[in-house]
Amino acid sequence: MSSVVNLTVHGIGPTQRTLDPGEDTTWVTVEQFEHVLDAVVGRTDVRITFDDGNASDLEIGLPRLLERDLKGEFFVLAGLLGSPGRLDADGVRELVKAGMHVGSHGWAHRDWRRIDAGQAEEEIAEAGAVISGLTGEPVSRVAIPFGSYDRHVLRRLRDAGLSRVYTSDGGRAKPGAWLQARNSLRHDLDEGWPKRVLDGTPPVHVTARRLTARTIKRVRG
Repeated sequence: MSSVVNLTVHGIGPTQRTLDPGEDTTWVTVEQFEHVLDAVVGRTDVRITFDDGNASDLEIGLPRLLERDLKGEFFVLAGLLGSPGRLDADGVRELVKAGMHVGSHGWAHRDWRRIDAGQAEEEIAEAGAVISGLTGEPVSRVAIPFGSYDRHVLRRLRDAGLSRVYTSDGGRAKPGAWLQARNSLRHDLDEGWPKRVLDGTPPVHVTARRLTARTIKRVRG
């Protein structure tokens, strides 16, 4: 397998909390979510990830993954566990019990390029410790909030000994790469979206733009 497609789910179905500005653009209906899952069944080149630790991960996402014998990787916000509309500690344990992997999305959904050293400790080390305490396993993978990173963020994550880091850069990724681009499900997802993302070949200018953006992110700061 030369490449994989990483998908990102944020929220599914009716909202249970007040969304942050712009957050509604990555919230999908149950029907849209099921349509994507049905397109993924039987494929080994697709990974399904969930960000933000929304309650819909457990209430809507998990049963539909299990119905299709699919696995998901859930990245939760340690500092927001138990908040209205989000997973709580028991929910995290239930995901693990169901055979899902749980990683870190940080502490409080901050932009990791805009935090100081103390906040970085909370976002990376302390968040990981809280989640590890719930799962019983070391946290080895994270998803960067907002997909916002630079060379300083990447250095902190490497120093933390993480084995995989997910971004929001779009496109396919090498299966074993440390930095993994992902593709977010969005509110305007249509019936043709899965085929375009999973099997389509992006135009040359789109591929070039993504490569340029990733290169800039890795060296800026």
